[in-house]
Amino acid sequence: MSPCSHIRKIGILTGGGDCPGLNAVLRAVAKTAYLQHGIEICGIEDGFQGLIENRVRPLSMKDVSGILTRGGTILGSNNRCNPTKYAISRNPDGSPVFANVVDRCLQTIERNKMDALVVIGGDGTMACAAPFAAAGVNVIGIPKTIDNDLVGTEITFGFLTAVDTATEALDRLHSTADSHHRVMVCEVMGRNAGWIALTAGVASGSDVILIPELPFDIRRIADDIDRRMRSGPGFAIVVVAEGARPRTGQQIVARVDPTSPDPIRLGGIGNHVAQEIEDLCNVETRTTVLGHTQRGGSPSPADRILATNFGFHAAAALAAGRRNRMIVRVNNIYSDVDLFTAVGKQRLIPIEHPLIAAARALGTSFGDGTAYSAPTAMAAASM
Repeated sequence: MSPCSHIRKIGILTGGGDCPGLNAVLRAVAKTAYLQHGIEICGIEDGFQGLIENRVRPLSMKDVSGILTRGGTILGSNNRCNPTKYAISRNPDGSPVFANVVDRCLQTIERNKMDALVVIGGDGTMACAAPFAAAGVNVIGIPKTIDNDLVGTEITFGFLTAVDTATEALDRLHSTADSHHRVMVCEVMGRNAGWIALTAGVASGSDVILIPELPFDIRRIADDIDRRMRSGPGFAIVVVAEGARPRTGQQIVARVDPTSPDPIRLGGIGNHVAQEIEDLCNVETRTTVLGHTQRGGSPSPADRILATNFGFHAAAALAAGRRNRMIVRVNNIYSDVDLFTAVGKQRLIPIEHPLIAAARALGTSFGDGTAYSAPTAMAAASM
């Protein structure tokens, strides 16, 4: 053991929505910090809510043993808690009354003698942690989101398991679509990024992939499906990201949560696309919305390894004296970038991405009417 003189105790929280691999990260951070550097670990319950309410408990080696394969998070999470805009009450009309409670969080950090804070989450979590870094707290971020849309890293843990779940669902839809000669539409998560839809769509051999980065023309989709129904196998699989939108319209918003750091809740595009296809193609069409099944369950082996690496590098960065950094993987190499890199930004799919080109070459429709063209060597090398 090599004790670390400047860091004696760290707090760790899981912010935002849950996803597979959170417990694997907690395990890796805690075990590396304690076993290799003699650092004490405090678990903060339910994300930033625990900082606000001083709900902090020690994390022992026993607490983090046997949790590698478990889904969810043993600390709990909260995706509706922003310390800079925290709902403390409601007006007579039901609208929330907000307050800045960052000072309350800083008091929790001081009261529990935390020398640093490890936050596990997406861009919203990094944004919520930014005021603590500005106030002098050493914050280390670990990129988590099934959406895979954090700027600065090529991948986030949770994404690969979500793709596995979506791909398995699409595979299962193939058999019923084939049996009934139907079009099956499957709506997947991803917010404003289409990484889950694109990756699962290619992995499952879906016939149409609709992503936010490429607004679609529903008549183009109908033409492509008509051709497949007439001269192909007589069924079609359509995967649509929740943030996809027609060229002439907007994203479909399921609801708005004003108390959340990310108030827009997308959803409903799958049913809309299915109804349009059924009307235009005169073919029986059904919709499946995967929803939170993509967040649940045990992490895949790939996500367990990714989460373990992220957790190990976070503890190592703290022990090395790194301040206000986010752990990333770029070109399969782990490093860290400025914590503020991911704040207020989203990593979208470049329209020249080689996986889009590969799908087009196989005849996959993106509903935009664009034909396949071979990617340039420069474009392929940059992905």
